Amino acid sequence: MATNTTPPPTARKPFRSLPGAVTSLRTFVSSLGSKGYLPAVGAIVLLVGSALSQHFMTSRNLISVLITASVVSILAVGQYLVIVTGGIDLSVGAVAAVSSVIVGLALQQGTPWPVALLLALLTAGLIGIFNGLMIVYGGITPFIVTLAMMSIARGVAYMLQTGRQVAIEDQGFLAAFTANLGPMPAPVMIALLVTIVFAVVMAQTRFGRRLFALGGNAEAARLSGLPIKRDIIGAYCLSSLLAGLGGVMIAAQLTEGSAIIGEGYELNAIAAVVVGGASLFGGTGDPISAVLGGLIIAVILNIMDLLGIQAQPQLIVKGAVILLAVLFTSGVGNKLPGALRKVLFQQRYTGLPAHEATPAGAETANQKEDANARH
Repeated sequence: MATNTTPPPTARKPFRSLPGAVTSLRTFVSSLGSKGYLPAVGAIVLLVGSALSQHFMTSRNLISVLITASVVSILAVGQYLVIVTGGIDLSVGAVAAVSSVIVGLALQQGTPWPVALLLALLTAGLIGIFNGLMIVYGGITPFIVTLAMMSIARGVAYMLQTGRQVAIEDQGFLAAFTANLGPMPAPVMIALLVTIVFAVVMAQTRFGRRLFALGGNAEAARLSGLPIKRDIIGAYCLSSLLAGLGGVMIAAQLTEGSAIIGEGYELNAIAAVVVGGASLFGGTGDPISAVLGGLIIAVILNIMDLLGIQAQPQLIVKGAVILLAVLFTSGVGNKLPGALRKVLFQQRYTGLPAHEATPAGAETANQKEDANARH
């Protein structure tokens, strides 16, 4: 009678050791790609919000989050157009304030709201062109130019409103930016349209490809004959233009123009772009990821609001999210698991702390001192 000598199958262990598990996790994260982590992080945030608050997943709360994030999303798209060139625009919040005051004053004078809107956007666009001219022909770094413009624009807004908020009562203007457009509120639809348009611009047009080339290697772009000066001015013009649109939208929601509108929005826009995976050195990212980054930040802040967390801890959490995003999008975060694994397992196998463990044949500092003392 033949006997079966084949050993019984044993349960296969998913990972032989912790290093294997870490390696598999890193392989999985790498397989997600540079954009795949955003939906994953978004899904985690949604699950956490659902678990922590029963009001989080209600349609009313989700629409409120989308309306809140719509303005930041528009500013983030504009900020992305500048960051992809290797620049930065700190004036977008102040430009939004100027636009809100201008549109309010124009409406108070009886100007038709489409004309008032164009006047506000034209002013914002001119501010952006001035920023670009100062950077290209003035030779001043973008950080300094836009920092100065942030102060100038905010001061102009205060002077124009002459000490009080500018009330807006034009019903046509209010309806255009606060009523529903189809199934969604107008701010959400406008933000969606802006995102789609500039995603197509960056992916399918020569202007978009030149911005990528400019951020990747400005000198190579210049030597290739690309119109880098014109493109830089265009990027800052579009950034300010979208900031002006955001200011008008805020004015419609608040039914007033004010010089304090948009305070801190420049940092929110930069944070959205960074969380979306774009590098501050330029040449990477896309507008859709920037908007997703802004949505993730908005959802995290909404969860903390529902939990009754004060504003100060929220600032800490937002800063931590930005730092983590920069760590992982810059590639430094990918090295952390390896560094931690080296520290943990080197200590296990040598019995010494990692900083004292040395390769075979090498002398430690204490050994060298002992040898010198003997001689």
